[in-house]
Amino acid sequence: MAVHDSVLDLIGNTPMVDISKLSPNPRVRIVAKLEGQNPGGSVKDRAAKYMVEDAEKNGILEPGATVLESSSGNTGIALAMICRMRGYRFKVLLPENVSIERRQSLEVWGAEIIDSPASEGSNGAMRRAQDMAAEHPDWFFPFQYGNAANPKAHYEGTGPEIWRDCPEITHFVAGLGTAGTLMGVGRYLKEQRPDIKLWAIEPPAGEMVDGLKNIDEGFVPPVFVNGDGFELLDRRLIVRPRESIEWTRRLTEVGVFAGISSGAIMAAAARCAEEIDEGVIVTIVCDSGWKYLSTGAWTADLDEVEARAKRIIYF
Repeated sequence: MAVHDSVLDLIGNTPMVDISKLSPNPRVRIVAKLEGQNPGGSVKDRAAKYMVEDAEKNGILEPGATVLESSSGNTGIALAMICRMRGYRFKVLLPENVSIERRQSLEVWGAEIIDSPASEGSNGAMRRAQDMAAEHPDWFFPFQYGNAANPKAHYEGTGPEIWRDCPEITHFVAGLGTAGTLMGVGRYLKEQRPDIKLWAIEPPAGEMVDGLKNIDEGFVPPVFVNGDGFELLDRRLIVRPRESIEWTRRLTEVGVFAGISSGAIMAAAARCAEEIDEGVIVTIVCDSGWKYLSTGAWTADLDEVEARAKRIIYF
């Protein structure tokens, strides 16, 4: 095994595992890509690395610069890790109702946390970050929802890896958050074989499933619009918080310890398997479950976990 020059060289080339034991249709295989194997612990390592390196290449980032981003999810942790390694100061706008693991993970990498009101959610944190970025034009504001390097990371990395390791894929099922994974992977796969179907997962309007957004609530990520998302997608599915938690637990039946957004994606993959006659579904397991232990998602009463998830962002 090669010795790498940097831990950032370990981002990508994540393993894939057959989890067809969870498929409700014996003629449909389900294969999961384990993005928690990235060094920062999530699929967001890919976009964070691309956004930082793109800014460096274009002369936007210089030693000692300040990076600002909003996050209620894994992007903040990924950026904090990379900024720590590259010598940048990192400030993150964070809803005040995030989980303790979320704050601790950011603190490990030396991030400066700026709280935003819980009532405004992740969209409120994003708007406040935009205002702050306008006040400090010398800071680098990646704006993951509108940065072309986000889907590019998946067009050049995640998508080709899936095609290389599972060329028999017929359906790709992923969550709709910033839309970077969906747009990058989806576009690449459809260029290889146009009949591959792209299914997106959303929470119900007004409800929260960690890491996912409902685009009918008023904010459509520019990444989605610029990537012709409405034309690229073949299907949008609603997955509720309780269903997400139930499937997060079920993933442990195949040895996959994952976060709640991965449970939502798996719930949709199972629904897809029920609706098609045969095929091979590839899903994204966005991160590992270690950062979600305080939710009690695997051990507490299901009603209690669902109620708690409405008050606290567990990313």
